[in-house]
Parts: sequence; structure tokens; C-alpha cells
Amino acid sequence: MLSGLTEWFWEERLWFPEGLGWADLVDREGRVYAKPRDLWVALPIALVFLIIRQIFERTVATPLASLLGVKETVRLKVSHNPTLESYYCNITKIPSQSSVAGLCKQTGYSERQVQRWFRRRRNQDRPSLLKKFREASWRFTFYLLAFIAGLGALIDKPWLYDMKEMWEGFPVLTLLPSQYWYYMIELGFYGSLLFSVASDVKRKDFKEQIVHHVATILLISFSWCMNYIRAGTLIMLVHDSSDYFLESAKMFNYAGWRNACNYIFIVFAAVFIVTRLIIFPFWIIYCTWVYPVTIYDPFFGYYFFNGLLMTLQCLHIFWAVLIIRIALRFLTHNEKVDDDRSDKDETDESEEGEENVEDIKHVKKNGPVQNGHAVHNNNHSKTE
Repeated sequence: MLSGLTEWFWEERLWFPEGLGWADLVDREGRVYAKPRDLWVALPIALVFLIIRQIFERTVATPLASLLGVKETVRLKVSHNPTLESYYCNITKIPSQSSVAGLCKQTGYSERQVQRWFRRRRNQDRPSLLKKFREASWRFTFYLLAFIAGLGALIDKPWLYDMKEMWEGFPVLTLLPSQYWYYMIELGFYGSLLFSVASDVKRKDFKEQIVHHVATILLISFSWCMNYIRAGTLIMLVHDSSDYFLESAKMFNYAGWRNACNYIFIVFAAVFIVTRLIIFPFWIIYCTWVYPVTIYDPFFGYYFFNGLLMTLQCLHIFWAVLIIRIALRFLTHNEKVDDDRSDKDETDESEEGEENVEDIKHVKKNGPVQNGHAVHNNNHSKTE
């Protein structure tokens, strides 16, 4: 059964236009072609990236964070309470008002104490600024180096300037060493992101990020097997062209360099819109969707490849909405650029406001407590 499934999966009519097959990609006369088995090289590369990342974050990112003035958030730890901890871990992190009342009866805490406990407990689970900075600096370094390397590999290639050249001689396209390593390194990097997703900072678009990583890995792998390598290198270059701006803006944001963060983010927004909403759909997808059918009849691989590109484009539109919203907020109100996807700390400033309201209610109900003034609770820190 497994043999039959494997034979069906690699059937030539799924991967090639009519009249072409795997025999056309056998190395001969000094010409080397991409082979599916080459993709296994990406696995050890992904593991190497995970090791390099750990070394980079300790030896480069941490000293850089200190140099830029990234400060750790001081968070007060909650007192151990088995009842509240069990509710937090097994039921919900944000209890309703009725649930808070029930927890008060079980623990003997007041409502404010229960709400404060959950607020501080949620903050304990949130990643620190230093962790966010380390992650952003690692991605910034890779995306910048990948963009420079990709540009160097493609700068003298005719399909960078005339995208129809992507299909010149397809699928019998010789594999160049620069293309081989560009593919394996990119595939290994996205594989490492997928491996580390459980420990990385989780944002509100976590599911979209997973879809993006999986779609990217499938796209890179499938384009390699189909010898869509010229199109694949252009797609990777377009994606790397804006990402390092975003990661650098995050780094300055975590360091508190407001103006640098804001202006870099505006540059990122402009590059993202041009590359992901104009160049990618109207140049690259056009040349993978419209032009190939003038050369050969559509086949499964043609539809699957373009389906992955459309999935990426939908994600581009989703992220563009978030980016434009942030950029407009900055341009119209001069507000600080904040990532709408980030889960921000809940500070005790809001808690202090709640306590003041409760004190006012207490005064109205019971009158002044001491010398005509309500006695405020001064046992709480403003920040965590």
C-alpha cells in the first residue's frame, strides 16, 4: 500500500506538463538539476540554526540589548494559591465577575485581591522585553543577510528584470550552486521557526504565523521538486526585502527609542505594500498564473503552486490591514507605533484606579474614615 501511495505521489502527470517527466531532470553533460531528495539537507540546517540562534541570543543580542538600554520589566510574583492556580491553568485566565465572586468564597480573598492575583499571574506568563528583543534581533540578522545574499545571487540573472525568463527552457533548468544554497538555507530557517514556535513570543496572529510558515515550507519544497527554482528565488527575495525593517523597528521599540521605531516602521510599511501588494501579485503571480499556460497545458502542480501563492497573498492582505492601521495612527495622531499583535502587560495603574473608585464608594456609604478623608491603600506598587 505504501509503495502504491509513493508511486501515485510521484506520478509525472502531477508534477510536470504533458510530455515531460523525471527523466528530463537526470544530470547529464555537466548539467545539474534539482532533486527531491536534496530537501533532506534542510533538516540538519534547521537544527544548526536552532543552535546558532541560542549562541547569538546569548553572545550578541543580550549585550546589544544592554547597549540600547532595553530594561527588564519588574513583575511582582503572585502568592501561591492552589485554588486560583488550578482555576487559572485549567479553566480560564480571565475569570468572569460571577466566577470571581465564587473564587472569593473559596479563598477568603476580596474581589480586588482575586482580580489583582489574576492580573499579576497573566503578566508572569507574558514574555519579557529582553526575550522579545532577542527574538527580533535574531530575525533581523537573518532577514538582512538573506536579502543581501539573495540579491547577490540574482543581480546578474535575466529573470530578475524580465520575469518571463523564469520559464525559458522550463522545466529543464540547470541548478546553480547559489540557487542550491539559497533554497536550503531559507528552507532550513523556516523549518527552525516551526520547531521553535512553541517557545517563541506568541502574538494575536499566532495561527496566521503557523499557516505562513507551513505554506512557505510547502512552497519552497514544491517549487524545488517541480524545478520552479527561478520563480522561487524571486519570491524569497521579495519576502526578505521588508522583513528586516519590521524586526529593526521592533528592536528600537523594545529599547524605548520612539522616533527611530516610528520612522523605520513607516519605511517598512511602504516597502511591504510595494513588494507584497503590488510586485508580488501583479508581477510574480501574474507570471506564474497567466504566462505559463501560453507555453504548456495546466497540470496539478501548476494549480497547487499558484494556490500556495494565493494563500500567501491572503496573509499579505491580512497583515497589510494591521500595518496600515498602525501607520495611520502614527501619521494622524503622532502616536507611538505599537504592534497590535502583541500581548501587552497589564499594569497596576488600572488597579489603582479601581481602588480609588472603591474608596469613593466607601466614603459615600460610610462617611469619612479619618480626619475627613478616606484612607487610601498604599500597599500596592504602580508597576509590575
